[in-house]
Amino acid sequence: MMKYRLFLWLVMASLTMTATAQRLTSPNGKLTVEAKDGQWVIGYQGQQVLTMKAAEAATPLKGLKAKKVKADYTMIEGKRSHCTNEANEYRVGQMTLRLYNDGLAYRYEQPVKEQAAYVIPEGTKRWMMQWTDGAENFYPLMTTYKEKAQRSFSAVSKDADGNCVRWSFPALVELKDGVFALLTEANIEKGQSASSMYNEGEVYRVVQDEGENKANSPWRLVILGSLGDVVESTLVTDVSEPCKLEDTSWIKPGVVSWVYWAYNHGSDDYNIIKKYTDLAATLKLPYVLIDAEWDRMKDGKTVEDAVSYAKSKGVKPMIWYNSSVGWIDGAPTPKFRLNKPEDREKEFAWCEKIGVAGVKIDFFSGENQKNMDYCIDLLESAARHHLLVNFHGATVPRGWQRTYPNLLSTEGVYGAEWYNNVPTFTDKAACHNATLPFTRNVIGPMDYTPCAFSDSQHPHITSHAHELALTVLFESGLQHLADRPESFLAQPQTVQDFLGMLPAAWDETRFISGYPGESCVLARRSGNTWYVAGINGTDNEKTLSVPLDFVKGKYTVTMFADSGSKDDPWRIETIQKLPATVTCQPRGGFIFRMTR
Repeated sequence: MMKYRLFLWLVMASLTMTATAQRLTSPNGKLTVEAKDGQWVIGYQGQQVLTMKAAEAATPLKGLKAKKVKADYTMIEGKRSHCTNEANEYRVGQMTLRLYNDGLAYRYEQPVKEQAAYVIPEGTKRWMMQWTDGAENFYPLMTTYKEKAQRSFSAVSKDADGNCVRWSFPALVELKDGVFALLTEANIEKGQSASSMYNEGEVYRVVQDEGENKANSPWRLVILGSLGDVVESTLVTDVSEPCKLEDTSWIKPGVVSWVYWAYNHGSDDYNIIKKYTDLAATLKLPYVLIDAEWDRMKDGKTVEDAVSYAKSKGVKPMIWYNSSVGWIDGAPTPKFRLNKPEDREKEFAWCEKIGVAGVKIDFFSGENQKNMDYCIDLLESAARHHLLVNFHGATVPRGWQRTYPNLLSTEGVYGAEWYNNVPTFTDKAACHNATLPFTRNVIGPMDYTPCAFSDSQHPHITSHAHELALTVLFESGLQHLADRPESFLAQPQTVQDFLGMLPAAWDETRFISGYPGESCVLARRSGNTWYVAGINGTDNEKTLSVPLDFVKGKYTVTMFADSGSKDDPWRIETIQKLPATVTCQPRGGFIFRMTR
C-alpha cells in the first residue's frame, strides 16, 4: 500500500511540475521559451540562441497550459503541395504564442502597441535588407548594425551617423554556428498594415506601418533551426488563413514568356508581342505576358488583337496594370482602371470575357494599411473573374498565397530586370542569387524573372548553367523567363525541351547544401521527377556537395553543366551514377533532371 501511495505521489508531482514549468516547449521539445530578467530567452536543442524583448515576458509562465494546434492543408503553388505542422499554443497576457517544431509565432489579440523586439548582438552574422517600399535591394552579409544607408534608395531610413535603421522582412541571422533564425511575419488581413524592423543598436523593434490593426495583429515569426529547417519551412502559410476560394480548379501555375527585359516598351508593339507568343508556343510554355503600355499599341493594333493571337497559338495571355497608388506621374499606362470597386469589376470582367488568364499589377506604395487592403480587394475581385495575379513593385509575401491561391507570384525582390536599369547588378548577382534561397524565397513565391543567356542593357557574368539553375532554385508560381526569343531558340534542343517541361509548383523541396552568398543546392520534386539545381555564388571555382541518398529507385539523369568554353558553353549529358560532388566554375551552376 505504501509503495502504491508513493507511486501515486510521484505521478501527481510529475504532472504538477509539468503544468507549472517555467519553460514553454515545442511539440518535439527542440524549441523552448523561458522568462529571464524580464525578457524571453529562446532555446534550440538545449542552448540559448535568441533573446526577445516583450512586455509579456514579465508575465509568469507558471500554470500556462498548452493548446495543441495542427496545420494540414494543400497548396497549389509553393515548395510543397501537402503541408503539415503542429504547435503548442499558449496565451500570455494579450499575446498568443505558438511554439512550432520549426519556429516560434506570436500575435497580439487586441489592438495594443507592440513592444516586441529581437536582440542581435554585435559580431552576429546577419543577412538583412535595407527597407524600401518595393522590397528591391540586396541582402549583404553583415556582422554589425552599423551599416551605412544606401544613397541609391531614397526611402532608406538612417540615423544621425548615416547608418540604416529600418530593415525589411525577412531577415536571416546565424545565432550560433549552424543555428539560424529567419525573422518575418504572416497573415495580413483587412484592416492591418505590414511591419518592418527599426534598430536602436543591437535591439531590433517590430514596428507596424501606417494604419491601425484590427482586433489582432499579424503573426510575427521566428523560423528557427538549421539552414535546411529554414529553407524547407512552410511556417508562413501554416499560420495564414485557409483558402477562401470555393473553386480553385482554374488556377494553374506555369512558365511565362516575358518581354520587358529585352524591350522596355515592347508591349506597345504587336509584332514584338507576336514574337514572344510564338516563343511560348514553340517551347510549349503555357503563358505569355503582355506588359505595360498595351493600351498604346502601334500600327492600328489593340491588345484584343494580341490576346486573340495568343489564344490562336494555344498560349494563355496575361496583361499588365498600373496599381496607380505608387508611381503615377511619368509612369507607364494603363492607369486608374482598378482603384474604384466598380471600375475594377468592369475591367476584370472585360479581361475574363476576352480570354485574359491573369493580371500583373505594378507600382504599389509600401506596406501601409491602405496598400494591404487594396491588395486583398484586388485578389478577391480577380478571383471572381478567374484571373491569376502577380503583384509587382510590391511588398514581400506574407501568406496570401494560401488564403488567395490565385496569387501565384510577387516581386518584392531585386531581380534580373535590374540588368536593364543599372550596372550594379553585374558583379553582385551571383552572390545575391546564392543568398535569396535562404532569405526572400523562403517566405513565398518570388518573381525574380530568371534565365538570361544573352545580355540586357548591362551585361551578366553568370554562366549559362547558373542561369538555367535559377529556374529551379527560385520558386514562383508564374516563372517569367527573362531572355529574348532569339537567345532561347539558339540554345540546344535539350535546353529548350527542359524549359518546356519545367514545373512552376513543387510537391516537395529538400535543402541539399550551401551557405548564404556562397552556394546553394536544392532538390525539388514534381510528381515522379526530381530537379536538383546548384549555383556557385563566388568568383572562384567551387565544389558543391550533392548528397542525394533520399532519392530511391532508378532514374534517368540528364545533367546540365558548364563546359568552360565561350564558344560552346554547355555540357549536357546523360549520367549513369549521381556524383557526390559537382565542381562549378566561378559563378557557375548545374542541374540534374531525374526521371523514372
